[in-house]
Amino acid sequence: MHDMILVGGGLANGLIAWRLHVLQPALRILLVEKEATLGGNHTWSFYRQDLTAAQHAWIAPLIVRQWPAYEVRFPGHRRILDTTCFSIDSARFHDVLMRALNSAVVLNASVTDVTRCSVRINGELCNAHAVIDGRGHAPSEHMRYAYQKFVGQEVRLRQPHGQALPIIMDATVAQSDGYRFVYTLPFDEKRILVEDTYYSTTPDLDLATIRNNIRAYIESRGWQVAGVAREETGVLPIALSGDIERFWQDKQGALACSGMRAGLFHATTGYSLLYAVRLADELAVLKTLEADAVYRHVRAFSVRQWRSQGFMRLLNRMLFFAGAPTQRYRLLQRFYTLPHQLIERFYAAQPTLFDKLRILSGKPPVPVLGAVKAMCKTGKEISSKPS
Repeated sequence: MHDMILVGGGLANGLIAWRLHVLQPALRILLVEKEATLGGNHTWSFYRQDLTAAQHAWIAPLIVRQWPAYEVRFPGHRRILDTTCFSIDSARFHDVLMRALNSAVVLNASVTDVTRCSVRINGELCNAHAVIDGRGHAPSEHMRYAYQKFVGQEVRLRQPHGQALPIIMDATVAQSDGYRFVYTLPFDEKRILVEDTYYSTTPDLDLATIRNNIRAYIESRGWQVAGVAREETGVLPIALSGDIERFWQDKQGALACSGMRAGLFHATTGYSLLYAVRLADELAVLKTLEADAVYRHVRAFSVRQWRSQGFMRLLNRMLFFAGAPTQRYRLLQRFYTLPHQLIERFYAAQPTLFDKLRILSGKPPVPVLGAVKAMCKTGKEISSKPS
């Protein structure tokens, strides 16, 4: 009998298992993953203000690189922001968690019959006081999403790239399939991640076209590729509207969920790390890990975070519905002229009332009537099923 079984070895469940192991080492935890490694093939990035000092301290072993600032580039505006940013990759994630959890991890696992207190793993029924399902985003008829989709290639260059800081948005590229930008992370003088990203109403990825776009961008920077170390892809939900209570009512058997499956992501960026860290902290200090208590706690956490992000969803509707797709970049371009601390709070999903008023004040970079109409839309025009 296990105290907890976590189904899915991605970011959210991995952090929960690791945090429980550190704070309550006597617990019998089992982390189950269908693939050969934990964490998939991903790079997770975040900013200093996203986490508390204590959270930075416990997550530090996962960090592969940090930078003192980052840059944004738009057709009419460029800026360097003095905000420390960090990156975690799935290889480091796997190594750290395997060393810590060891026999508490089951890889290459076949999982069926997932319930709130049991899981069939490789044909064997395993019981637990609580089960958490962290197997990624699941569509819901009660939610309306657009998408942030991307293809990233970590490349080795023949000569130094000369880029000292991350460029988290280079929107000087040709706009297509919605709002498009290129995201670059320099890991060392010749190794850099180049990620072609789209804020789109459709979840499909045209891999051949995007790979050609990455190649063209690299050439435009004057770089010569010696090799591609790896490639990652992703389709993240961008929340437009929804009913969080019905979202949870549809989950069968009061099964606790985590990460994307629990609706725990930044509504505008689609990133889930800050909520994965916060949820891991909360679950690791629960006095009881019985199924009812875990389910109630996770559901309440999810509902609370959804409700707190209503302003972000309103901005998302403006982004997707207020103007022509090729002009969406203007909203982000204006956003990055705002005060530094406001931008930090926004990415931490903690904007103040004054921040919200400041974002909406002044002449909008899209037609006023279009902006008003966008605020009233629900997003039903867009499919709720990501690929």
